[in-house]
Amino acid sequence: MNLMHPIEAYIPHRGAMRFIDRLVEHDAESVVVEAQVPFDGLFLEAAGMPAWVGIEYMAQAIAAWAGAQAQARGEMPKLGFLLGTRHFTCTRGHFAHGLLLRIEARREVMGDNGLGVFACRISDRGEELAAALVSVFEPADANAFLRGTEA
Repeated sequence: MNLMHPIEAYIPHRGAMRFIDRLVEHDAESVVVEAQVPFDGLFLEAAGMPAWVGIEYMAQAIAAWAGAQAQARGEMPKLGFLLGTRHFTCTRGHFAHGLLLRIEARREVMGDNGLGVFACRISDRGEELAAALVSVFEPADANAFLRGTEA
């Protein structure tokens, strides 16, 4: 489904912690979002956004996928957690200010227990800039999980 919708309807991130700008398309297995690298904000350096922040771009793309899936079920997006990454590669040290990034995430595994792994990539006009496998967790009740009371 091709959308180009503002991202706030799909992810819980707000303010300075929201790094992605819009949901471009999604289906049951994947998502594509866009993010324009800002000129000011968290983590920015003179050369742009450090490449390691690409992992957060990928995680927020996954959050958008989960939010779109929740909306399709008539639910609100839930809080999820980035567990880690494997095989992160990046062709540069920074993403330049103003660069429009395309972030894609494809579900590899998603268990009934909320654990998932996604193959992610960040590109600029078709050129792959970064790629990784990203592990995430979406508990049934994030508040109970954070309190340590989830069964």
